Amino acid sequence: MKALLLLLLAQLCSASLVPEREKDPEYWRRQAQETLRNALRLQRLNQNVAKNLILFLGDGMGVSTVTAARILKGQLQHGQGEESLLEMEKFPYVALAKTYNTNAQVPDSAGTATAYLCGVKANEGTLGVSAGVTRDRCNTTKGQEVTSILRWAKDAGKAVGIVTTTRVTHATPSAAYAHSANRDWYSDGEMPPDALEGGCKDIARQLVENIPDIEVIMGGGRKYMFPKNASDVEYPHEEKHRGTRMDRRNLVQAWQEAKPPGKVAKYVWNRRELLALNLSRIDFLLGESHTQGCSSLSWVLWGGLLACAGAAEVASYAPKDVAGIPPCGYWDLTPRDAGIPLKAKQALHEAVELDRAIGLATRLTSAQDTLSVVTADHSHVFTFGGYTPRGNPIFGLAPMQSDVDRKPFTSILYGNGPGYKIVAGERENVSAVDF
Repeated sequence: MKALLLLLLAQLCSASLVPEREKDPEYWRRQAQETLRNALRLQRLNQNVAKNLILFLGDGMGVSTVTAARILKGQLQHGQGEESLLEMEKFPYVALAKTYNTNAQVPDSAGTATAYLCGVKANEGTLGVSAGVTRDRCNTTKGQEVTSILRWAKDAGKAVGIVTTTRVTHATPSAAYAHSANRDWYSDGEMPPDALEGGCKDIARQLVENIPDIEVIMGGGRKYMFPKNASDVEYPHEEKHRGTRMDRRNLVQAWQEAKPPGKVAKYVWNRRELLALNLSRIDFLLGESHTQGCSSLSWVLWGGLLACAGAAEVASYAPKDVAGIPPCGYWDLTPRDAGIPLKAKQALHEAVELDRAIGLATRLTSAQDTLSVVTADHSHVFTFGGYTPRGNPIFGLAPMQSDVDRKPFTSILYGNGPGYKIVAGERENVSAVDF
């Protein structure tokens, strides 16, 4: 009797989850017809040569992450979630990418960044170099450097920008400007003696020296730009944020001094400073936070190049001309950690923020002259299942119990993350945890 009551209750709850309009077969047929009409309209191809290019990169953002992010977006807008659409899903064309490194079945962010930015597959952990370079071996680098689309855009007279939620020296953005046998050589303080003696440069130094005329650079990791043990401007008493450079150089100062006479180069390290800038009077912008970049921020588009600002300020921004932006266009790389943190809540909120940036860029640009591309470099082992009912909170529990230990489980998890928590020798009872 109890089982029958539970079954009836489950059926009633399931029925209540379905909106009335979706019970009408014509609703789905009309939707299918509209999808077909839109597809047929794409037969009239836009054959314009793109003047501008914006590349959005969700680091670790595989298909399952996209699905969960779509649901989270809808739920944040007070919907059930499944019916929501991400901005990238409104694009006219979609494709799948095959990712691997020349020496690895499961690729990392460095080898894949070299692939999509330089057009060359490379070994795991190496940046901006061919597969002739072995990780950690500085002496294999010379003559194996490959150039990126950022360099090609510069040579074509375009303005270029890099805006990232991670360190500007992280593997994903740094393949645009650096050549390194190891993705972790952020400053010379992270490099082994043999690499320094072999003449290899750290990634932060290459950011300043290799392509000194990048118009916009925004992200995290400012400690790699300052002398070892130099106090951080934001966290002066925290040792972990102090400078790391053994050569005692101030690379922010070097970045400013490398600019041509008469050009205005501004460095900012917080949102307040960014919003106070008169963007029309700036030629170059460098913005660096302590660890992450625009992680909890949203985006503004000025002079065609994306930059970060507080979410509340985005609506008040309009495209602004930036001194020095050439009429022949711009190229912008915008990576976000939309899957890589191995923390589902953080990763999915990052993906939704990426979606907001894509929407902003779409509204403020024209498809007649601007090509926007959204992709991922690889996918993390993000799983999503458990037969959850429609509208189930994306960070919630599956409706049934595990057939192994008879305890509830979350509907999403990372297969390569920290795993479950052990309490008194057993898996924690997650029904008591507020996710």
